[in-house]
Amino acid sequence: MTRVALITGGQQGIGLGIARALVDAGWRVALAAELEGAAETVRAALAELGEAASYHQHDLRQIEDGSGLIDAVEQAHGPITTFVSNAGVPAMQRGDLLEMTPESFDRCMDVNLRGAFFLVQEAARRMLRASSDPYRSIHFVTSVSASMISTDRAEYCISKAGASMMAQSFAARLAPEGIGVFELRPGIIATPMTAPVAERYDDRIAGGLVPAGRWGQPADIGTVVVPLAEGRFDFATGAVIPVDGGLSIHRL
Repeated sequence: MTRVALITGGQQGIGLGIARALVDAGWRVALAAELEGAAETVRAALAELGEAASYHQHDLRQIEDGSGLIDAVEQAHGPITTFVSNAGVPAMQRGDLLEMTPESFDRCMDVNLRGAFFLVQEAARRMLRASSDPYRSIHFVTSVSASMISTDRAEYCISKAGASMMAQSFAARLAPEGIGVFELRPGIIATPMTAPVAERYDDRIAGGLVPAGRWGQPADIGTVVVPLAEGRFDFATGAVIPVDGGLSIHRL
């Protein structure tokens, strides 16, 4: 049976890194994202990934559209066997949390929590209706910010902490059904989201912030997702996996 992955935010950054790894391992992939402002990025991703990939426009804030998205993916590729909840938004502007706006807070919660939850919910329901062969899995791409606070973007950190509990909740619910659920916590990864603060992190990485001594790359997350999606760690469902070069290790 064909292995099919739906990846939100799969057109760039970490999502594209995961898509590349899965396509190389034989998956068909559906990339879901808002097209506004990203048309060129989507075209480039599809050209790179080839006929194994398709694009589906979707705004996570429109939770009523989740069923239609999965219908379209199933029509293009067949039942989804791997779901990667990766899309997310940062704080609208970094700054003192005492000056945080309701608009920035709500945007993070609407996309990173509310939208993500209800799309995963629909994907899980579909997985339960389909065959259990091949192995089925759900992957939450959260962040080291789920447990490491940055006071200049607290709304993002709060949303990722909530997403971590969301992953645990789905893992407990779906374990009896043989569906693996994993949380990946990327650290400082070279993506469009981190590009505006690249110089700041260059200096901090050079100063020893990341024990591995380098930026993370989207491929670093992709190489972790593949064996999880293949079921090689099925009894580790619910695992929280840092992909951060040692950034989150407690040190004196």
